[in-house]
This record gives sequence, C-alpha cells and structure tokens, in this order.
Amino acid sequence: METNTAILLTMLIPAAASVGNLLLRNHADLRDGMTLGAAVATFLTVLVILTNVGNGTTQALVLFNVFPGLDIAFNVEPLGLMFAIIASGLWILTHIYGIGYMRGNNEDNHTRFFASFSLAIAAVMGLAFSANMFTLFLFYELLTLSTYPLVAHKGTPEAISGARTYLGILMGTSIGLLLVAVIWTYTITGTLDFTQGGILRGHIAGPMVAVLLGLYAFGIGKAAIMPFHRWLPAAMVAPTPVSALLHAVAVVKAGVFTMLKVGIYIFGIDFLAETGASEWLMWLAAYTIIAASIVAMTKDNLKARLAYSTISQLSYITLGMALATSMGALGGGMHIAMHAMGKITLFMCAGSIYVATHKINISQMNGLGRIMPITYGAFLIGALSIIGLPPLGGSWSKWLLIVGAADAGQQVMIAVLMLSSLLNVAYLLSIVGRGFFWPAETTEPPKIAESPVLVWLPPATTAFGCLLLFFYATNLRDFLLPIVGAAQ
Repeated sequence: METNTAILLTMLIPAAASVGNLLLRNHADLRDGMTLGAAVATFLTVLVILTNVGNGTTQALVLFNVFPGLDIAFNVEPLGLMFAIIASGLWILTHIYGIGYMRGNNEDNHTRFFASFSLAIAAVMGLAFSANMFTLFLFYELLTLSTYPLVAHKGTPEAISGARTYLGILMGTSIGLLLVAVIWTYTITGTLDFTQGGILRGHIAGPMVAVLLGLYAFGIGKAAIMPFHRWLPAAMVAPTPVSALLHAVAVVKAGVFTMLKVGIYIFGIDFLAETGASEWLMWLAAYTIIAASIVAMTKDNLKARLAYSTISQLSYITLGMALATSMGALGGGMHIAMHAMGKITLFMCAGSIYVATHKINISQMNGLGRIMPITYGAFLIGALSIIGLPPLGGSWSKWLLIVGAADAGQQVMIAVLMLSSLLNVAYLLSIVGRGFFWPAETTEPPKIAESPVLVWLPPATTAFGCLLLFFYATNLRDFLLPIVGAAQ
C-alpha cells in the first residue's frame, strides 16, 4: 500500500466507523464488532506506514490549497507517527474495555458514545499526520467538538456543566489565542509548514518571540498548563473509557504533541535556546508540575486525583520543549508514549473498580486490592511507571528530561522533577497501600470480585506494555532522534 493512501485511510476508516455505528444502532453486537474491526484496521494501516517510512520524513500530500503557502496537507515524520501508533493501538484496547464497561455498568446511548469515539480517533489521526500548523489547527478543533458529546454523555447536570467547562476553555483558548498565533506566524513568514529547525528565524526577534510563544502555549489549552487546566478535571464526569483514551491519550496528548511540534518545527529548539524565549514557560511548567501534584494529594475522588496527576505529567512534556535542548525535546517526546501507557492503565483500573464496586472515593477502597488483585496489580505497575521507577518505561523519559535540564544548566528543574516523583509516590502508592494492606471497611465476607474480563484484561495488557517500554526505550529514542536533527 502506498504511504499517501495509508495516511488517508487512517482518517477515513475511523470516520466510516462513526457512520457505521449510527447505521447499526439496533444491532449492538454487530456494531461493536464492526468498530473493533475498524480499530484493528486503523492500527494495521499505521503499521504499514511505519514499514514504508520508518523514522523518515515524507513529502507533503496536499489535498487543497487555500492561499499561497497555506494548504491542507499531510505527511509522515517520527513524532507524528509515534503518536499515531500509540493512539491507534490503544484504541483497540480501549474499545474492548469500553464494551465491557458500558455493558457492565448498564450505560445508555452506546451508539452515540462509540460513534463520537470513532470520530475523535479520526481527528487524532489527522492531527498526527498534519504537515503544517493550519491543518493541525483544523483537526485540533475537530477533536474538541467530537469529544464534547463524550464528556456530556451521562446527561446529568454535573455532566452538562463539566462539558460546558470543557468546551468553553478549549474553544476559547484555541480561537482567542492559538488562532491569533497561527495568523501572526503566517503573516510574518508566509508559511505554516512544519520545518526542521523552525520557520521563524529572521522573521521575528526580541521580546516578540516570547509573546508569540505565549500565544501558542496558552492557546494550546489541551496541554493543560495552569491556569488553563480546569477543563481536564471537569471532564472527569465522562464515563471512564473516555477518561482512559481521550484524557489519558488522545485529547491531552494532542495538546502536548502540538506543543512539541510548535517548539521543534515552528520555533526551532536552537532558536528558542538563542533567544531565551522559552525560559518563562519552563518555570510555568515547573510550577504546574508541583502545584498539580499537591492538589492531587488532596483529592479523595480517584478520577479527580488521576486528573490532577495528568495535569502535572503533561507539563513534563512542555518542560522538555521549554528547556530548548535536544535531550529535553527527546525526553518530552518519549514521555508522550510512557505516560500514555501508564496513565491509561490507571484510568482503566479506576473504571474496573467502579464497575465491580461502584466506589469512586479512595477512602472507600480499603482492602479492595485483596479482592481485586489483578486490577490493583495493574494499578501498581502503572503507578510505578508514572513515578519513574525501573524496570518500567516512565523511568527513561524522566531520565532524559533530567539530562536535558542538566544540559541547559537548570539544576532547579532537576530538583523539580525529583520532587515531583516523590509526590507521585505519595498520591499513587497510598491508593495501592489502602487496597492491599488496610483492613476492609466491613468484616462481612466480600460480595464482590474482579470486574468482567473485558474490563480487567485491557489494563492488565497496558501494564505489561509499561514493562515492555522499559526494554525498548532505546529503540524509541533512536526512532525520535531525527526530530532534533540527529542521526541514528
């Protein structure tokens, strides 16, 4: 299969699955089977692209020319291909998990749920393979709109309120700030193409570089930098499969992925280092890392704690870009994969606990680990990866970020990263400790057990993925080396 054809299919297959869900609304098994087939087909198509291109960069496939230098175009480069592999691969597991969760929890409106879910994946694929900032912006907005029904899925006043916050912040930042940055960039450069080394050198200088970076950084609301972070905990009212894929992988990772693309291909790492324009962003990311971790420690609701953990972990990636070093950018890129695998494990475990027990608060979960050992064992592995302990994948991305901070001469940032890991220990391992070692809330024989197999098997699989990423971290680093202009 030709690479350009495969790129288009990665968007068309999930989009067709979205339509197929609506057409098969009265045939649940056929509908869910069709969507699973689409997820597998999308993943295999991305693997075809990987086989064809490796970690190379292809020429742009231009679909439409809007203005001179402004196209709707797609291409393959290592960072985008990695993102596409992660999102399409985890769609398979999350769809299986979603079937088990939605049926096991007797949720309504399955067709609307899976149709929106599939459309969101199509948006992610378009975003991952965008060849310029204009195309990325279009799919960025489509991702926001397609996930709004998922956040509002339950239809309760709390869900509607959370969805409004979600939509308001993400659309407000993207239109009010990001769009301004995109127009400004096009006006001064005449192009929005993602280019190795950036496109801004010679077109902007002085304090205006930092101002433009600020418009991008705050306009990319999905990166959840404080103070534009409230949408993420607000979105936790959605069913757990939404939290698992869209808020542990697709939506939030679309934000930090965009942040990295802007830093590497619009500004250029060397240009940021020379101008010092990203130093303020580095400190803001550091503040978000620590502040969100402290807030996480105060949350009794499990999904809320994980949401603030995500806010903290996302800023690791922003920090990697803001350090303006090759190692920082590589560490940020690797952390997209490492955090995705670890955090999706934690969210799916939270859903497994809810399906089996209908408990949402950590204080109610004493002794559950002894009753649900597979779920809690997977949670422990995901937590250790988020903390950054070997032999789990998260240890490598954090190590590269520390090296990047050392290269930049930012010893304070090294301390921030180490302090963050200690806070991770406090707010994540306390959950595991309650589950395995605290006495149960009642002395009556337990009436609960593990959740259905379709609910506990996916997080068990992604927990194993956290282990695999540790041993294949060198391969991932080598795969991403071209994004910083280095040869493998």
